[in-house]
Amino acid sequence: MHSAPGAATLTPDQIAALHQRASEAARNSYSPYSHFRVGAALLLEDGAIVAGTNVENASYRLTSCAEQAAIAAAVTLHGPTIRIRAIAVVNLNGAACTPCGACRQTILEFSTPETLIFYPTATGETVQTTIAALLPAAFRLLPD
Repeated sequence: MHSAPGAATLTPDQIAALHQRASEAARNSYSPYSHFRVGAALLLEDGAIVAGTNVENASYRLTSCAEQAAIAAAVTLHGPTIRIRAIAVVNLNGAACTPCGACRQTILEFSTPETLIFYPTATGETVQTTIAALLPAAFRLLPD
């Protein structure tokens, strides 16, 4: 696993739990058009894990990414003050799967710069980085 320098750490059990929950969520993907099945699992600051999956639509712009689905579920379950400690993104297609730009901005809304992001590369290796590294010139209206 590649890690971002200076990134916070999780235990191997926490990382495994995030990947497991993201994989379980990906199995529920509604992706009849792309067949690209993605799951995301969030570890919140309070220790809760919340997962989401991608939900496609015939009008592609209306598709919901797994990361955004997980964040919406976390806000629904735990309220608008959630803080994400880490997020794992997986897919069942064996492909690279970094969060898209819109997801990066949505993750940032509920994160600190040190929030960890785990995602697969094209070779199947998992990358560990931070939201600050993925979105270095982030747009913010509210202070951290």
